[in-house]
Amino acid sequence: MTYKIITDSTTDLSDSYAAAHDIIMLGTVVTIDDTAYQTVGDARLTSEVLLEKMANGAKPVSSQINVGQFSEVFKSVTTAGDEVLYLGFSSGLSGTYQSAEMARKMVLEDLPDAQITIVDTLAAASGEGYLVKEAVKLRDNGASTAEIVSKLEDLVPRLRSWVMADDLYHLARGGRISKTAATVGSLVNIKPIIDVDPEGKLRQVGKIRGKKKALKSLVEKTVTDSDGNYPDVIIGYSGDISVAEDVKADLLTHDSVGNVDITPLGPTIATHTGAGTIAVFSIGKNKRS
Repeated sequence: MTYKIITDSTTDLSDSYAAAHDIIMLGTVVTIDDTAYQTVGDARLTSEVLLEKMANGAKPVSSQINVGQFSEVFKSVTTAGDEVLYLGFSSGLSGTYQSAEMARKMVLEDLPDAQITIVDTLAAASGEGYLVKEAVKLRDNGASTAEIVSKLEDLVPRLRSWVMADDLYHLARGGRISKTAATVGSLVNIKPIIDVDPEGKLRQVGKIRGKKKALKSLVEKTVTDSDGNYPDVIIGYSGDISVAEDVKADLLTHDSVGNVDITPLGPTIATHTGAGTIAVFSIGKNKRS
């Protein structure tokens, strides 16, 4: 039995990548001023448009993929005779994973022989995308769903996500830091360093004065725990790509780093970070703690 890899637009993978690698990508919805925007398809909301609206005062909100969407896709794939392998947005950041689990149970009530495997990536943005890309490589080399799940069980706890947020207001609006901390931090040029904890939740792990020092910290944290078997690194950015290019150049001075890709943070993630965010994703030697 063949299988279909399904994931979310929160991976920040392009529609063209999904099409070229036979991935079904489901989209979250971003609502701005009572208008709902899709994050997949030809009419999708782009990060550039979103950030422009936010700069003009818009306060977007994002909505998770619902049970009905999952149920429809899971039924379509399984009735066609394929297995489902769904790699989902972190359960620590969204209810999307729980919606997928509910949809799985609903589908199995009607189609008890359906094969639906759901993996909580405990990751977001290109961290989630990194794991999807690894799954695609394994599939293309003939791996079964069980073999992919086994490999992901090793990689998921070791995926590292180091983030520097430049605009503290949006983190405060989303409850990631207090409004007081955002106000004080902005006044004294404090940049919070954020990672994703073992439960897939965002946490603040440091405060550094000055943007250059904060970016240097992201690089140091990445290379200190880099797994040489996975030398690729992905940089996500919102707004100014030149900052991401500077971080890439710094990363490439380290022997443990191979290829470095730069990709914009998608609208779902940028809704909660605003402009100026830099995130560095890699596979570490050690599990997150």
